[in-house]
Amino acid sequence: MNPETRAWLDRPELAALWDLLRERLQRNGLTVRGRVQLRDVTDEERQALSLLTGRVFSTGPASISLPDLDVRLRDGAANCGLVEVVTALRGTLVDRPALRQARHTANEHTWQAALTAVQTSGLATTDWANDWLADLRRTGTIRRLGSEAASRLLSQATDILARILLHQESLSRPELAERVTGTTHGLDDDTVLARIVLRGLARATGQEPPGNLRDRRELWETAGVSTDAVSSTVLTYGLAPLGNDWRARHLRGRADAHAETHLTLRDLRRMTWRLPPSTEVFVCENPRVVEAAADSQCSGPLVCTSGNPATVVLVLLDALLAAGARIAYRGDFDWPGIAMANRMITRLCARPWRMSATDYEEHVANAHARGTPLRPLTGTAIEASWDPELTPAMRALGVAVQEESALELLLTDLAR
Repeated sequence: MNPETRAWLDRPELAALWDLLRERLQRNGLTVRGRVQLRDVTDEERQALSLLTGRVFSTGPASISLPDLDVRLRDGAANCGLVEVVTALRGTLVDRPALRQARHTANEHTWQAALTAVQTSGLATTDWANDWLADLRRTGTIRRLGSEAASRLLSQATDILARILLHQESLSRPELAERVTGTTHGLDDDTVLARIVLRGLARATGQEPPGNLRDRRELWETAGVSTDAVSSTVLTYGLAPLGNDWRARHLRGRADAHAETHLTLRDLRRMTWRLPPSTEVFVCENPRVVEAAADSQCSGPLVCTSGNPATVVLVLLDALLAAGARIAYRGDFDWPGIAMANRMITRLCARPWRMSATDYEEHVANAHARGTPLRPLTGTAIEASWDPELTPAMRALGVAVQEESALELLLTDLAR
């Protein structure tokens, strides 16, 4: 298109037409079809439109056929079609239908890749992973990131959730972030990745997504991931490691004084454990057992998980195992307690501590004899991996037994 023709086409009287055609062509997928209609046309605009199209426009709206105008431009001085003319006058045109289809295709690819990652990681066997992905898709958090970034984040989130929930890796949040993202800040509170992972953890634990900093920290800790090295502690009693360094002497002193000790992740990272031969460490779930053991001046070493074990608990138990300790594990006789015991006994190669079907029945009988009320079992039954008779016994009696109900028996074991 020569400069004179371009200048004539770009005259102000035709500006409204080119603006309207730009929108129509982009909606049409850059195909030349249909008509446009200009309203409130001035006399100068009518004259320019008549010269452009070879038609007379009198009063009222001016209706222009896109195919007819395309032919006239090609046959006239412009010597090119309507799409080329509008592009020259108004800049690059976007094929909006094609763009929408490309975005849809990329979006579907993202979610298919996420589903594949879930299946590969082993999370597909859980009853919450698909709901987690559906939540993310519905909220649109990922869609705004673009396909490549969304796929990367979903893959990282799946990896992190598998490490936490399936492999139970004993890592702090910065350590976990560095292993998966390459930076210790990859799971900071203000990152999209952290929000995605926390939605998964909430789904896995039957909770609502956390709405504030405190709730986020608690959810990380519940899942066994410490947010720093000093705020989360593990409650211990009677640990008496060998050695002359001040940490070993400190623990032996507190064990001799029958005092409980809280250890941070920072403490554990600075300790080298040496234990007396054949040391057996007892593990309980409820801090009341530790309190009672201290009051009774028991001698058996005890570690308390305080519910679902946080990272600091698992780090300590792994270190004790590496130092040659044997582990005896005890939890509650309810379905969450059985599920946790399955994980802990498997992970630690632990001996079940008074957790057989016979123990359960004895605890129930003792509670009835004392007149102690027991809560009914609720939720889905879990098979106990260490005793095939335990789950049927619990189904038959239908009541939950907490550790406190067997406190006297537990203290007898710890007193030896």
